[in-house]
Amino acid sequence: MKLVRFGPKGAERPGIIDTDGTIRDMSGIVADYGPETIGPDLIAKLSAADLTHRPAAPEGSRIGAPVSRIGHFIAIGLNYADHAAETGAAIPKEPIVFSKAPSCLSGPDDDVLVPRGSRKLDWEVELAVVIGERCDYVGKDEALSKVFGYALCNDVSEREYQAERGGQWIKGKSAPTFGPLGPWLVTADEVSDPQKLSMFLDVNGERRQTGSTETMIFSVAEVISYLSEFMVLEPGDVITTGTPPGVGLGMKPPMFLKAGDTMRLGIEGLGEQNQKVVAR
Repeated sequence: MKLVRFGPKGAERPGIIDTDGTIRDMSGIVADYGPETIGPDLIAKLSAADLTHRPAAPEGSRIGAPVSRIGHFIAIGLNYADHAAETGAAIPKEPIVFSKAPSCLSGPDDDVLVPRGSRKLDWEVELAVVIGERCDYVGKDEALSKVFGYALCNDVSEREYQAERGGQWIKGKSAPTFGPLGPWLVTADEVSDPQKLSMFLDVNGERRQTGSTETMIFSVAEVISYLSEFMVLEPGDVITTGTPPGVGLGMKPPMFLKAGDTMRLGIEGLGEQNQKVVAR
């Protein structure tokens, strides 16, 4: 299933993509898609629904993030060897873990806002994982069974804030609109192998990133198992798993986003995003 949330920001309704591509309003079945509802019971409830009796979303509806809110928005850094190389970093021996503020969550086609004083705004196409069941010391062999679904994420980053202002990476990863997610939350049963998904990102119509989740250093299963050693993962938590090479920081000379630029990105089977960069 491909789950969506549609409508004005802050008033989104839960939906599902029908076989003909129509968004069906599921608000009569479930209040929303979030930590309170995500899990096996939601899959069963949606699977049993007769979509032919569900109203269609109004044409032209805005698509919001596919989850209403996030408890944890966890990110993995330098998880592709060729991306680590382009940034001059050593290949990590263990996953590099940082957080994005949950308040940075935004819709897949919403504008990306340039923070005041920003000079090094960058892009990162990533595979995001939404947890469906509580994870506490989960083994690698069972980790994927705890996944509710997968989504496309743009881990928007302000590199000066991230690396040159002291402290932790979260400062460069958390501004409003730095977490575009969606358009869909694709349930795990529709993704046969999360390690074989192609991905891309264009800036102003020019290809900047081309990659595959096949080249991750730490697989999705390894990441989930690793994180569950240090924290309990709860339903609705989002983990974004790293980016392939081609980010602005790695270009020679580096190239960063400015107001008026556009981004288009996608992952095989998970849809596409389109964003415009706008001064705040």
